[in-house]
This record gives sequence, structure tokens and C-alpha cells, in this order.
Amino acid sequence: MTARHPSIGPWRTRASGAVHALRALRARAASQLFHSRAAAWALLAGLAVACAWSLHAARAAELSVPVPAPALDNPKVAGPLQTAVLSGGCFWGMQAVFEHVKGVERVWAGYSGGQASTAHYEEVSTGTTGHAESVQIIFDPRAITYGEILRVFFSVAHDPTELDRQGPDVGTQYRSEIFYANPGQRRIALAYIAQLQRARVFSAPIVTRVDPLTGFYRAEGYHQDYLVHHPDQPYIVYNDIPKLVSLKRLLPAMYRTRPVLVAANR
Repeated sequence: MTARHPSIGPWRTRASGAVHALRALRARAASQLFHSRAAAWALLAGLAVACAWSLHAARAAELSVPVPAPALDNPKVAGPLQTAVLSGGCFWGMQAVFEHVKGVERVWAGYSGGQASTAHYEEVSTGTTGHAESVQIIFDPRAITYGEILRVFFSVAHDPTELDRQGPDVGTQYRSEIFYANPGQRRIALAYIAQLQRARVFSAPIVTRVDPLTGFYRAEGYHQDYLVHHPDQPYIVYNDIPKLVSLKRLLPAMYRTRPVLVAANR
């Protein structure tokens, strides 16, 4: 048997200690690197959020116009639920805005102005059906008036000075229009438009049409509550979320944090 060198044992002990120390040092360095990267990502995420909200605020200011309350309006009274049908560009943003308005019970995205047989997204998108992308707003007349619905419509929901378009969407299906259900709604709508025109609230003439409601046809299911299901879609982020920011900023007493969704009412 060969005798073990007396210095081998202590060397292995010292080597083993050095390896453990090296591993600990590497682990500490890796941990510091991880935390520094995590901090960097957290900083970038924070900057991204700040930039996004700055863009929302800037876009909201661009899209919204403070408007006075209507001089002619119905009083708030107890009674059955009432309905308003409005069109003002893509119905995704219109629906999202009114789902955040107090007193509104339900908002459906759909089509108005054409025939039932052509009330389908692909056909309406051709701009040849007479339909406009619209929303049907069911509201409690004890909590909100028809005139107040129109105030939201003119101030933050859309731009009433754009003819047959809204922002990036072009065509008669994106027109600004009020579909009145009775003579009272027609009278309030016409009086309010005249009031806003006289006050020169907008830098260009209001082109909103006021026509009788001949029918409202609900849009396909995938269009309902679209903003809630697709909040990160670029179109929604740029065009529609700023409208919610504007609603909360311009009409805080009318804003509700939790939207009333179609899905919750089915």
C-alpha cells in the first residue's frame, strides 16, 4: 500500500473551501445581476406606463371638447327604462364610453339606418347598406336624462364635425347621427345642436344628422364589450381609451369606474 502524501488532505480541504467560496461569489454576482436587470426592466416598464398615460392624456385632450349642458332637456323622473340610439364612428369606442356613464343600464353595439337583411359587419363595412355603426343605450330616466346622454356624445364619444368619418375610419357607416325614437328626443337633439352652434363650441360646423329611428340591429357577439376584451389592441389604445380618460376628466360626476357590460346582462 502506498502511503498518502501528508499534504494532500489539507490541500483538498483548502481547495474545497475555495470552490465553495467561488461558487458563493458567483451566486452573489448572479443575484446582483438579476436584481439589476430586474430593476432595469422595472424602470423601463415604469417609463413605458408613464409614456402610455402621457399619450393617453394628450390624445384625450385632442379628442375631447368641453360642452355646456343642454338648455332644453327632460327632467329626471321615475319611469320605465328609455333608449337612445347614436352613431359616431366605430362602435367599439362608443360602447365603451357609455358603459362607463352613470345611469346607463346597458349598451349594445349594432347597426342603424339600413335594412335588417344587410345588418352584418362585412356588408355594413362596404358603406353601401345605409347602415351606420351605432350603439343602443338603455338608461334610467331617474338617474340620467336624454340631454345628458347627448352631452357625453358631443363632448367625448366622437367628433361631430367630421363628415362620414371618425379619425382613421372613413365611410358613411362611420357618420355622426342621432336616431330619435320620439318627437321629444328630436326636439332636444335639434335644440342642443343649435345651442352648440350658436356658442361656437367647435371650430367647425356640426354635421351630425338627426333622423327617425327605423330599427336597431345588434352587432355580432365578438363586437360586444370589445374594449374590455381587447384593451391592449393598438387601435383601442390610441383611439378609444383616451375617450374614457376624457369622460372621467370632463364629466367626473357622470363617470362610473366599473362598466356595465353586455355580458353581465345576458
